[in-house]
Amino acid sequence: MSQTLTHPDIESPKRQAILQAAGALFMAQGYGAVSMDAIARAGGVSKATLYAHFQSKDALFANIVGTGCRQSIQTSDFLPDAVTDVEAALTGLGQRMLRFLLAERTLAIHRIVIAESVRFPELGRAFYDNGPGMFRRVFAAWLVRQQQAGRLAVPDPDLAADQFVGMLRGAGVFTRATLGLAPGPTEAEINATVEGAVRTFLRAFAVRA
Repeated sequence: MSQTLTHPDIESPKRQAILQAAGALFMAQGYGAVSMDAIARAGGVSKATLYAHFQSKDALFANIVGTGCRQSIQTSDFLPDAVTDVEAALTGLGQRMLRFLLAERTLAIHRIVIAESVRFPELGRAFYDNGPGMFRRVFAAWLVRQQQAGRLAVPDPDLAADQFVGMLRGAGVFTRATLGLAPGPTEAEINATVEGAVRTFLRAFAVRA
């Protein structure tokens, strides 16, 4: 997959205009129908400026996904190394993650990837590496540190990270939201989903006295 270019002016107005224009076009038209020419026109920049920030369409999409994940799920806020209450840390992370997954923009990106990644494999790779894959790496590394500290017993941290997220995504609230089915998830359903995931996770991996 193409990588986002390192650029010294990462918060420049032109860069932000490109990201906003690309996001709007992807949501409205899908990934395949949107060209870099169209993104440049919608963002009010030249093609040279566009390519100075992003070397390809998949690099641009990857940046949109990665930025959204980093802004919405700051794992350091909920998963500090010096944990005094693992259950509380997992509950905070689960709440933040499930609400992020249920956000309209996240759902729209998910639908685009599901619909078009077979035709555009680079789209699926950009999404995974900068979204689910990025979270998996960070969360699994945290699980390793908690195991080393004697708080958890996790034989396969990567699998455990996938299982925790799977319990959040596999719940009815996310499936209904992905399909656009009414009614939307209630606070009680969100809380119950997170509590159930944390309870099951700790039943499998908590260190017993």
